[in-house]
Amino acid sequence: MNSIKILATGMYLPKEKIDNKYFNDKFNLEDNWIYQRTGIKTRYWSENEKIKDLAIKAVEDLIDKNNVDLAKIGLIVVASTNFEDTMPGVSFEIQKKFNIEKCICMDILAGCSGYINSIDIARKYIELNEIENALVIGVEKLSKYINKDDINTAILLGDGAGATLLGKAVGKKYAQNIESIGQDGDILTSKENAKIYMDGKKIYKFGTARVAQNVNALLQKEKLNISEIKYIVPHQSNLRILTSMAEKIGANKEQMYINISNIGNTFNASIPIALNEIVRNNLLKENDKIILVGYGGGLNLGSILVEI
Repeated sequence: MNSIKILATGMYLPKEKIDNKYFNDKFNLEDNWIYQRTGIKTRYWSENEKIKDLAIKAVEDLIDKNNVDLAKIGLIVVASTNFEDTMPGVSFEIQKKFNIEKCICMDILAGCSGYINSIDIARKYIELNEIENALVIGVEKLSKYINKDDINTAILLGDGAGATLLGKAVGKKYAQNIESIGQDGDILTSKENAKIYMDGKKIYKFGTARVAQNVNALLQKEKLNISEIKYIVPHQSNLRILTSMAEKIGANKEQMYINISNIGNTFNASIPIALNEIVRNNLLKENDKIILVGYGGGLNLGSILVEI
């Protein structure tokens, strides 16, 4: 059985930290109002950086803190919901920046869980022996696309980037359950000349019931019990959603990796940023199993099981 292994991780957050006091003053809110409803205390906004700059800095962090052989990278996949330039893509800018000569580059636009799709794409190239290593990046600059006078989105969303270097693993378990529901895509949109819109009630229902069904189906297919999973690493959307999701899949508090309090909701960057924290803090050991869970715009959702 062939799978993938996590060789290295990296992340980047902009310098400008936006705490809840900013919104309390702006919207005349009580001190604890935002945290009680979202679980968020701080998020980061970038003023002058472009999407490619955030992605490149996450890759620089990965390289600086790990022994990386750039010549072995045969694929770069970048997932985002707000690419600024059509050509060249962010993946090509990364290839150019780090002078990776022989490499496949692609940018993925698959809603908030495009990082999940990107991991699975990379895994297929690796498993077929077409490449040795793959670099997968989730990056967002949501502060540019939110209406900062809209309390429903402004208090939630932040900027950031996470990078993951993948290689081949032999004899390890891997499974995915990725699905798309374009029929319901209008509950979370970002359209031309318009700011990000979300229907909070419908997003909550989707992020709890439907995503929990997806994870439970993956566990059932692989004949695994939730107790056998070290960590669920979900897209950090809203603490209420994550808490309800955990209950529906039977995960305890220790299994659900949550960092939304300090990072906010960063769409495609949220899972790789969380994964970077887990790896950097040495929270995983040989044969641990983790499930990465993405969901959001598209609608798109999916869960991926990886054995360490």
